[in-house]
Amino acid sequence: QVHLVESGGALVQAGGSLRLSCALSGRTFSDYTIGWFREAPGKEREFVSAISQSGEGTYFTPSVKGRFTASRDNAKSTTYLQMNSLKPEDTAVYYCAANRRWLVLTAKGYDYWGQGTQVTVSS
Repeated sequence: QVHLVESGGALVQAGGSLRLSCALSGRTFSDYTIGWFREAPGKEREFVSAISQSGEGTYFTPSVKGRFTASRDNAKSTTYLQMNSLKPEDTAVYYCAANRRWLVLTAKGYDYWGQGTQVTVSS
């Protein structure tokens, strides 16, 4: 069974930066594409980013492209989401998720989920 744990969420001022981490255990990390999603109060969970098994492929939703980057360290079984130039509209609970396919942009397409980490951006 795959187990995912996010960390790194915090309260930050607009324009600031955060780095989220997602650690995977229970299976071979490099077998999985990792996706990031976010869910703001009263809104549906939305796709943010995905990184391929090798880390060579990344994809970002247009609203974060140019501000967020994704990376992974397969030796540490950890994925990172670097978030720069944060805006109040980035406020949400951020989730990482795993599946074995590329490229999946919908939450339904992911098999395993973390518990989420809160990101709050103040204006």
